[in-house]
Amino acid sequence: MAREQWLQRANWLALFTIFYNIAEGAGSVWFGLADETLSLFGFGMDSFIEVISAVGIWHMLRRIRQNGDEQRDEFEQRALRITGAAFYLLTVGLLLSAGINLYSSHKPETTLWGIIISLISISFMWFLIHQKNKVGHALASPAILADAACSRACLYLSVVLMIASVGYELTGLGWLDAVGAGGIAWLAYKEGHEAFGKAKGLSCSCSCSCSSIRETGL
Repeated sequence: MAREQWLQRANWLALFTIFYNIAEGAGSVWFGLADETLSLFGFGMDSFIEVISAVGIWHMLRRIRQNGDEQRDEFEQRALRITGAAFYLLTVGLLLSAGINLYSSHKPETTLWGIIISLISISFMWFLIHQKNKVGHALASPAILADAACSRACLYLSVVLMIASVGYELTGLGWLDAVGAGGIAWLAYKEGHEAFGKAKGLSCSCSCSCSSIRETGL
């Protein structure tokens, strides 16, 4: 396959990531509020923040197609700084809300939608990881491989949501939702740290280094 075709595929993957995260965020926030499920609500807010990062990746791919330059420009650095700040704010908000829910022994109405959305997300993230990794290797692009690693971080978020949601449905223990929200907060903090590191031009791992991706093939 020609380089231009690989770049076109990368562009479509970036656009798919943007629109998927918008849909996932909207559904998660809606059902999280309706069912009073903090972990699902936090997952949805994380998805919305990921949209900002995905737009930066899409912008970068357009520039690569024009001149082959993978160095981040001011637009991408600004997007990363906004993304990092938003992840930090989400971390604080989720931890405070989780603490309040634990103190008040709050229980969600149901976590059924958390199970459904997490399973859908795991499926799509697995697809994106493999496709972005395939394109990144074909183009020898560290930036696209790093984006594949970030999709893997989203996969971890989905797994945390699924565990918390299934646990609550099986046991009825309200604190599992709060613990799940705490797990999402921790991963959001790591994503925020990663975003600021990228904005400063540092080499970060996004919870999974590019080298490990090359070794595992994921």
